[in-house]
Amino acid sequence: MCGIAGMMLFDGSVPDMSVLRRMSDVIVHRGPDDVGFWTDPGIGLAFRRLSIIDLKEGHQPLANEDESVWITFNGEIYNYKSLRAQLVARGHIFRTNTDTEIIVHLYEDHGEDCVKLLRGMFTFAIWDRNRKQLFIARDHFGIKPLYYHISGGKFLYGSEIKSILATGEVRRSIRPESFLNYLTFQYVPDPDTMFDGISKLPPATTITVNPDGTYRLNKYWDPMFEPVKRTLTEDIEELRERLKDSVTHHMVSDVERGCFLSSGIDSTAIAAHMRAIEPIRTFSVGFEGNNNETIIARETAAALGTEHYSKVITEKEFFDAIPSAVWHQDEPVADPSAIALYHVAELASEHVTVVLSGEGADELFGGYRIYREPQALRAMEWMPLSMKRSLHRMFAMLPAGMKGRNYLLRGTTPLEERFLGNAKIYSEDMKAELVSMNRELLRSYRNPVQIAGDYYNKTAHLDPVSRMQYIDLNLWMPGDILMKADKMTMAHSLELRVPFLDKELFELARRIQVNHRIAGGTTKYVFRKAMEGVIPDFILNRPKLGFPVPLRDWLKGPNAGRMLEEIKASGIDTLVHMGEVEQLFKLHRDGVQDSARRLWVIYMFALWHATYIQEQPKASFAAV
Repeated sequence: MCGIAGMMLFDGSVPDMSVLRRMSDVIVHRGPDDVGFWTDPGIGLAFRRLSIIDLKEGHQPLANEDESVWITFNGEIYNYKSLRAQLVARGHIFRTNTDTEIIVHLYEDHGEDCVKLLRGMFTFAIWDRNRKQLFIARDHFGIKPLYYHISGGKFLYGSEIKSILATGEVRRSIRPESFLNYLTFQYVPDPDTMFDGISKLPPATTITVNPDGTYRLNKYWDPMFEPVKRTLTEDIEELRERLKDSVTHHMVSDVERGCFLSSGIDSTAIAAHMRAIEPIRTFSVGFEGNNNETIIARETAAALGTEHYSKVITEKEFFDAIPSAVWHQDEPVADPSAIALYHVAELASEHVTVVLSGEGADELFGGYRIYREPQALRAMEWMPLSMKRSLHRMFAMLPAGMKGRNYLLRGTTPLEERFLGNAKIYSEDMKAELVSMNRELLRSYRNPVQIAGDYYNKTAHLDPVSRMQYIDLNLWMPGDILMKADKMTMAHSLELRVPFLDKELFELARRIQVNHRIAGGTTKYVFRKAMEGVIPDFILNRPKLGFPVPLRDWLKGPNAGRMLEEIKASGIDTLVHMGEVEQLFKLHRDGVQDSARRLWVIYMFALWHATYIQEQPKASFAAV
């Protein structure tokens, strides 16, 4: 695992080495073991290394035999050994045993299609010296991030936004549309970022930049569901084999490996498969109270026979970690579990360099409770849209809190409007009350329904559950789940691997019928059946908790006042009405309504604004 950064200058000049060093130094946490640079007319490559494979020979930037192709690479290629054997058979000469070098030779043989042969997580930048062309790619699911900026005769890129900001070439300002979408999603959907002028390369996408400054984006893969009628037994048997194969491939490294372990089925399945191969260490964190995940995790670890480490996070420790987490995130991601992930990554980094985790199982196999909703609302699906609209207006006039009102409102709301992913924090009506921005922008910006609509338009032929999973695979997973996973683990120089997000495993998941994913109100049904006899029985049917942060209670205590003061001091009063924010705090404190998630979205944005817009990012966090 590493960090990459660099620049392409369209006038053909050689980049300033001091600027490349700044781009590299600010992401030292991504690669504290080594640093490397390479420049040539028109191009400068920078690299930070966290040594995982071929500890002695993995220095980058790295070139092919005649130095016509140069690469910097962040990630891991799990099928690199088989690819290497094929390349050697075709006459390619290798100077290292790294997975990085196979990408260079694949590019020589296959050009931009080389990405289609890779099994793993990655972002890489290839400089084609003969064509004077820069080719950058991001992995299939978007496990590894890549940001870029183009203007003024320059193309800047990096694993983190802070590398681009370190050049001093980009004015730090907010993209208003991104802020409005963030309020709903709790993250900024690809390809936008919260920064005006800085973009994210979407998952399964490449960008090719030409010497004249033009560029081309190419989507090389799509996680589309294509259900096939098969028996449940066939799905179960193949799932077992493919998951075992994926975990085995994800364990390839020359350093010690461990596993995050929660109270749920996903991480337990990964840990059980790892433990079947070798002794492992597992790590968990939790909070005091009824949903303390460390209690179940310890029982699970004992049943699996792992060397287990756990920690109960206090309220003070949670809040004390937030400034560093915000700095590492680059842009606001208002998922409270990100802070818990920050703590468990810190714990694991004291013992191992690589951890495996269970991200992706819910999106692939139908694990979120919200995926049961189409079945629950089936009684109202027969209605024409016009009838639903009329009834919805009538039901909206029912008293708030009336039993059944929410069911009737959701049942008369089209799927494309009621489900935008696992987070839907602020509605458009709520935004109109909260924000103090141009009213015309609120009416005309590309809003969350339109963003999700692009994905819904591709899935009109699918059942509602598959459509919801497709939305989450394209929005929620890269925007929230994987973004916090990468940033919070890299903050501690820890490599996170996610065996469920394996393109070979997804080839099975995409073919599973919806009645095998959701059956009798049970989520992830086929996966649970496949794990019988693999993981402890007391874990098999436990309800999903995630990281249950007790935010609702904390925001009624002393930290609520501190949060409000920090929001007021953050400089966002030109974007939001502080009176509305104060009212949200009051309603929550008085128990009138649960405003915790909406307040957290504002708070995370406020701290990000104070760190990245109001002030220069604090370099002291770089060493955390």
